Amino acid sequence: MCGFAGLLTARGWNEDAITDWVGRMIAPIHHRGPDSSGTWADAEAGIGLGFRRLAIIDLSENGHQPMTSATGRFVIVFNGEVYNHGQLRRELAACGHRFRGHSDSEVILPAFEEWGIEASTRRFIGMFAIAVWDRTERTLSLIRDRLGIKPVVVYARPGLVTFGSELKSLIRGPDFDRTVDPAAVSSYLRYLYVPAPQTVFQHAIKLLPGHILTIRSAAEPLPEPVPYWSAIDAADRGLAEPFGGTEAEAVDELERLLMDAVGLRMQADVPLGALLSGGIDSSTVVALMQKQATRPVRTYSIGFDHSEHNEAWHAARVAAYLGTDHAELHVDGDTALAVVPKLAAFADEPFADPSQIPTLLVCELARREVTVALSGDGGDELFAGYNRYVHGRRLMARVRAVPRGVRRLIATGIGTLQADRWDQAGRLISPFLPATARHRLLGQKVHKLKHTLQLDTEFEVYRSLVSAWQDPGEILLAKSDRDSRFESLLRSLERFEVLDRMMLVDQMTYLPDELLTKVDQMSMAVSLEARVPILDHRVVEFSWKLPQSAKLNDTTTKWALRQVLFRHVPREMIERPKVGFSVPLVDWLRGPLRGWAEDLLSSRRLKESGQFDVNGVSNAWQRFLRGESQRALPLWTILMYQQWQHAWNASA
Repeated sequence: MCGFAGLLTARGWNEDAITDWVGRMIAPIHHRGPDSSGTWADAEAGIGLGFRRLAIIDLSENGHQPMTSATGRFVIVFNGEVYNHGQLRRELAACGHRFRGHSDSEVILPAFEEWGIEASTRRFIGMFAIAVWDRTERTLSLIRDRLGIKPVVVYARPGLVTFGSELKSLIRGPDFDRTVDPAAVSSYLRYLYVPAPQTVFQHAIKLLPGHILTIRSAAEPLPEPVPYWSAIDAADRGLAEPFGGTEAEAVDELERLLMDAVGLRMQADVPLGALLSGGIDSSTVVALMQKQATRPVRTYSIGFDHSEHNEAWHAARVAAYLGTDHAELHVDGDTALAVVPKLAAFADEPFADPSQIPTLLVCELARREVTVALSGDGGDELFAGYNRYVHGRRLMARVRAVPRGVRRLIATGIGTLQADRWDQAGRLISPFLPATARHRLLGQKVHKLKHTLQLDTEFEVYRSLVSAWQDPGEILLAKSDRDSRFESLLRSLERFEVLDRMMLVDQMTYLPDELLTKVDQMSMAVSLEARVPILDHRVVEFSWKLPQSAKLNDTTTKWALRQVLFRHVPREMIERPKVGFSVPLVDWLRGPLRGWAEDLLSSRRLKESGQFDVNGVSNAWQRFLRGESQRALPLWTILMYQQWQHAWNASA
């Protein structure tokens, strides 16, 4: 795991100028690679590459980058891991290629020589972002892994292209225009993140997962990236050619694939562990790790001082049963207060998933002892783990079946009770309900249901379910009706059944742009490599071959994944309502974070940002403080934007 940056220019700069700019661009990503750095430049071609290394496999100089192929044709910088490098090394050695060390980076170059760039990329199993300069064809290729685990951002102006692992490198590069895209801000307020390929800046883009961008000249507009793998194609193939075995055989095959995926990701020449929440996904990963380990796996979890958000004791039970070497950290509001001001420095764009706080803290905890940690991310998107899949499918059926007037009457009825009263009612009846029927933040969910019942299409319903602000225009000065990729995909994939469509859109947007961005940024902030075995592309492709009942079986989510886990951990340790990696945001904003929030939401600060309607935001904040609203998350989006804009000196 590392970081890179570079540029391609048609402006006739000499080698010193290119090297100087590249050095400036890799300076702010020291956290991605504290072990060493390197630069390479070719003034005649106008190309420069820079690299920061976090040494994981082959700690010697043989893994140093930028790296040049044996023939001198290809020069690469590479962030991530190609886990099947051992098998590829054997194939390439049989073709006559020779190796000095045992790093995976060293395998990529002869693969490009032997099979070409796209064909080689299709062979790679792993997470990777690669920039490769072909000295023969005089082309720059930027490559992103299939699921978007590793980031690539690109900025283009006449005569100049800059690229890298983080926007902060591009900002430090030449001629960066910090003008904010109003459409990106609107999407961010709705979804908590800026959907790719947009970035928050008008002239910068994110390379989409599974794509290669090949640039021949910095003097020409950026060409369209070309896909080498597509989640839509994987879904189409899987649904057209479903798994033909029994349920038990399907679970066997899933376990086999996961066991191999986990085993490949246990390769490291540095200490390795796992992030364990005690939920289905991370518990499965840790169970399969421990099955293949020769000593107790090191595991790490985070807990909160609010019992309804605290899953640390579940993680501790699972760790004790599996026999891992377990450590945990408990977090209170004061700890959160200390972390929050740092978030904008770690996030390139406004980013409002509050679980970035515990993610950062658990990564800090793990980094005290290990350099690599496996996590359970991806299980929800592949195996229908979110409550919105359960309730969304039912809601969409009711949207079609129940007349609009009746739905509006129901919405009016449930909306007469304020959110905090619904929460009180939920706490009163919770002891009398089965565990799977209990819900945290009941008032917030009921009021979202109120809005959703008034909608008329499946598109509107699902967008509502994933929206923080139902209408960002109500608090923005600059309105935008431009669709993000999320909306475009949701509209264009109507041929898929409702559940499949929800999961597929999430796999292509929410997963890379929010979840994996969070994991990458928070782990890299502390120089920890996070690996996500459930998102091995072979597991993703197999998941689409499974029937929906293997994912969402009545109201049981992640059915097949649960069956794998129950072979290693007793069912009673796992069966409980989904909590997720959440934080007590309502209590924090009304308590230890209130002073920080009120400063950012002051009339002066809001006017300075140039983005928000001061009265609209102030009214929402006062309603929240009075308990009339539990909508902490929409307010959090504004707070995170305000903090980000101040930190990055962005212009509205």
